[in-house]
Amino acid sequence: MYKLDAYQLLERLRAQKPIVHHLTNWVTIYDCANVVKTLGASPVMAHASQEVAEMTGIASALVLNIGTLTVDFVESMKIAAKSANKKGIPVILDVCGAGATKLRDRKCFELLDSVKIAIIKGNSSEIARIGGELVQTRGVDTGEVHADLLAIGAHLNRKYGSTVVITGKIDIVTDGQKCVKIKNGHALMAQMVGTGCMSTSVVGTFAAIESDYVRAAAAGLVCFEIAAELAARKAGGPGTFKELLFDALYHLDKATISKMQKYV
Repeated sequence: MYKLDAYQLLERLRAQKPIVHHLTNWVTIYDCANVVKTLGASPVMAHASQEVAEMTGIASALVLNIGTLTVDFVESMKIAAKSANKKGIPVILDVCGAGATKLRDRKCFELLDSVKIAIIKGNSSEIARIGGELVQTRGVDTGEVHADLLAIGAHLNRKYGSTVVITGKIDIVTDGQKCVKIKNGHALMAQMVGTGCMSTSVVGTFAAIESDYVRAAAAGLVCFEIAAELAARKAGGPGTFKELLFDALYHLDKATISKMQKYV
C-alpha cells in the first residue's frame, strides 16, 4: 500500500507559504485564489502577457487552466510556462473542457508540445481525449469513458513525462509507475461550479513544496476532499457547502486527516 502522509505536506505548506501563480478560468478565479489562501499559501492571478514571465519568476508553481481560453490567453500561458521551465518550478495544466471543441483540444496539445508540463489534470473524459481517445466532454462535465484510465495515464507519462491526475468518484494519480487512488469527497462537489478548478489549484499548491508530484497531488486531493466531506455534514445545499468547505480546509488537523483519509 502506498504510504501518504498528507498532513506532513500540509504542515510544510503552511510553514513555507509558497507563491502559486495562476493563468486560470475567469469563472472560478476568485474561488481558486481563496482555496490557495485558505491552505496557507499565496495566490497570484496575473494574466497579462507583458508580465506573466516576470510574475512566474517569483512563484514556486504555475497553474494553467483553459476553462475560459482564448487564443491570446494561451499565448500568455506559453510565455509563463517557458519562464517556469527555465526556473525549474512545476507547471500544472488543467485540460478543462478538452473533448468539447476542436479549439480546446488543439490548444491543449500546443501547450503540451511546446512546454514541459509537470502535472496534467482533468476528469476522465478530458484526460481520455488528451490521451487520444475519441470521447466527447459535456461542456466541462465528464462524458462517458470506457477506456482504461490507468493505461491512458501511463501513455501520457511516456509521451510527456507528466504526472497525470484524473478526478471522479475515485481519483487516480499516476506517473506510470506509482499510482494512488483517492476515495474521499462528496456528491455536493459536483453540484457547485468551481470544485474542479479549485482542486487543480490545490494540487499546484502542494506541488510547490513537494517534488514527488504523485505524493503532492494525492495529498492535496485527500485534504481538499476530506474538507468537502466535513462541509457536507452541515451544509444545507451548494451555497452553504461552499462557505463551509473553506472553513473545513482552513481548520484541517492531523487527527482528522489520519482518521478520514481513504486511499490505496
